[in-house]
Amino acid sequence: MQDRELISKQPRRGFLQGLVATAAGAALATPAMAKPATAANVYLDAAKWAPRNREMVSALIAKHGISSKTYNPKRKPYAVFDWDNTSIMNDCEEALLMYQINHLAFKLSPTEFSAIIRQNVPAGNFAPDYKNASGKVVDLASICADLDSDYAFLHANYKGMAGNRTLEEITETPQFQDFRAKLYFLYEGVNDTHGVNVGYPWVIYFFANMTVPEVSALAEASNDANLGMSLTKTKYTSPASLPGVAGVVTTTHFHGIRLCTEIATLMDTFRHHGFDVYVSTASLEDVVAIFATNPKYGYHVKRENVLGLRLEQNGDVYKNAYRKDWPLNWGPGKTAVIKRELVAQKGYGPVFVAGDSDGDYDMLRDFPDTEIGLVVNRLKKGKIGELSKAAADALKDAHPRFLLQGRQESTGNWLPVETTLKFGKTAGALLG
Repeated sequence: MQDRELISKQPRRGFLQGLVATAAGAALATPAMAKPATAANVYLDAAKWAPRNREMVSALIAKHGISSKTYNPKRKPYAVFDWDNTSIMNDCEEALLMYQINHLAFKLSPTEFSAIIRQNVPAGNFAPDYKNASGKVVDLASICADLDSDYAFLHANYKGMAGNRTLEEITETPQFQDFRAKLYFLYEGVNDTHGVNVGYPWVIYFFANMTVPEVSALAEASNDANLGMSLTKTKYTSPASLPGVAGVVTTTHFHGIRLCTEIATLMDTFRHHGFDVYVSTASLEDVVAIFATNPKYGYHVKRENVLGLRLEQNGDVYKNAYRKDWPLNWGPGKTAVIKRELVAQKGYGPVFVAGDSDGDYDMLRDFPDTEIGLVVNRLKKGKIGELSKAAADALKDAHPRFLLQGRQESTGNWLPVETTLKFGKTAGALLG
């Protein structure tokens, strides 16, 4: 889960295991690349990699992998990948929240729901951009009062809770329309106003009272639904007939998820050459695990190699409390978790790290052992923008520390260049 900005502000498969030698040879022509003799036995699908990036990563694998004379199976090199917007297109935690809303997949009483939407969120106004249709900045108390009313109605009437009306019937009500727009508006407002230290734990508290298998099944259903959707930015406006206390609000959600073949094949290539592969995510660990480990999605990451946000549990039932003594796995927290879970055991850091946002900035740069940090180019500013600029400035360097990889956001596919084509734009750009 990364960089949840309002969209208005900014915010199938077919993995090829071994490719023809001509594809590898064609990309070895760039003068500043590693020697063909060292990288020739490392095959990555050339279709959508920026050629220089592919050659740099191939050379790194050849240097540290099992074909290297210095390879030590007792000291296996390893790579760490962010998940949302790095290993996939879009954010599976955000997709799951909207899926949860649309299916009213909550196991919360009205009293429990009322407490969670306020949990650890400072009172008062949201950031200046979070206004209602009348131009007034929305505050926590107002929108929560409306959500209390909406959820009480939905809980009493939906047959999946305490009522007898079908989901199809209930989603046609103004109370549901208000609930969807205002809960997602609240989600965006909490993160953009108070930051991820508040917002990231907050959104996963909605899994309270569910078991791990229930959340895993819900995440898989959301993944499958979103993989079948168009990539579309959709505005949701609460009904004028039900303004409530907060008034009429509008929010935007980017629907759809896409698998990233290049990341999946890169993970497979790393493993084939004797590397361990890890995922570091700022989404709930179990939510990403169902995506990263389920064979049908093609990433084949080991369950124990997925590191993310964790909740306290009563047996296998989630509680609305962040796991005690477990770092928030975002930004500096990603570095802390890698040091605690991997460096402490292995004695060394990752040789390769991939990410896309400020949440990955620290792990991309904090480990002396990391030779390449791959930045999926989302044309962002901020801290990740600093690394993107460093990569852009080093486009002609023989041994760059950071690489930029472009993509086309209207399709979710990588592009064979460093530049990115943003959703809704007609021209690519190198930097934001």
